[in-house]
Amino acid sequence: MDQTRSVRIDLSVFEPSSENRRIIRKMTEQHITLQEIPLPYVAYHWEIGKMGKTFYDEKFGPKTFSANKIKEVLTNKAKSNFTTLFVYKQHDIPVGYCIVYQNEDMIHYSYPFYNEEIQNLGIGMMGLAIAKAKEEQKKHIYLGSAQRPKDIYKLQFKGLEWFDEKKWDNDLETLKHTLQI
Repeated sequence: MDQTRSVRIDLSVFEPSSENRRIIRKMTEQHITLQEIPLPYVAYHWEIGKMGKTFYDEKFGPKTFSANKIKEVLTNKAKSNFTTLFVYKQHDIPVGYCIVYQNEDMIHYSYPFYNEEIQNLGIGMMGLAIAKAKEEQKKHIYLGSAQRPKDIYKLQFKGLEWFDEKKWDNDLETLKHTLQI
């Protein structure tokens, strides 16, 4: 059965595991940093949309997320409720992005895209965002959904919760069964 479950981390109980720390250390060793840009993004450049479109085409198939839609989300406040663009840079060169909604209590880590040639960049970007949310004393960081067995990587974070159609639950064995892992 193909079911989608929203997932988040309760940051009041989150502590990075040794694996989480190792991934973040790798990001630091590779000089990858996280910068926040408020939306709308007035300095938008077409290369952002190109990277996003290429990433989503390769990961999920053609026409999943167009360059024009990415530009619209990042530059047109009337057509988007997103608040922030996380820009991940290596030696001041952008290597990844995540389109985010955030407020004083939470971050919704929504649409990441990045240079797949950099090993572990995807999970590293997520790890840096989680560390940032914890440092800023947010209550939760939402990580999208768990729908397929390949989403198992999200289960590694202490404090992970998933929505079971009625309430937030932290029983990861039930979630694994739902995902057919």
